[in-house]
Amino acid sequence: MAEAAAPSRSRLIFVLPALVFIGLTVLFAVQLTSGRNPAELPSVLINKPVPVFSLAPLEGLTAGGKPVPGFSNEDLKGRVTVVNVWASWCAPCRQEHPLLVDLAKDPSVRVVGINQKDKPENARRFLGALGNPYAAVGVDPNGRASIDWGVYGVPETFIVGPDGTIRHKHIGPLTPENFGAFKEKLRTVANR
Repeated sequence: MAEAAAPSRSRLIFVLPALVFIGLTVLFAVQLTSGRNPAELPSVLINKPVPVFSLAPLEGLTAGGKPVPGFSNEDLKGRVTVVNVWASWCAPCRQEHPLLVDLAKDPSVRVVGINQKDKPENARRFLGALGNPYAAVGVDPNGRASIDWGVYGVPETFIVGPDGTIRHKHIGPLTPENFGAFKEKLRTVANR
């Protein structure tokens, strides 16, 4: 009896890796053909109120001779707001910044920024060199508020409806290629 069990175990050792490989191949093929964009991660916060938070302003940041304020969840009610999570040390943030500057020129949209895990002097230098699109900048020195927003990494950009509800989450930098689709989602939220 012991001799008969040995050949079946040795066959199992050879067959099992092949079965695992076939299973993984089928799983990958289903994911590739599902039509779902793998860059889009679902967010449980879509259509939910923004998390409760209050962020201090970026110390020393001014616009038009006045200090740029920080902001809280209560400040995101009343109009459509784009919330951009950024940092001076983030190369993609630098790439997307001209699009945010352009977007801030639209009077129907308010653009605010959460400055994540950054040194104030570096953040001010970043905005001084590239322009400040933000009506308010809240400082998130330890990343706690960003975690509450469900941020995976910078940059991430949210569209918040006038009722204070998160309507869209864009992961990664805004680019000329995806900016049109982002602005269309913004228009959809504004026309709700």
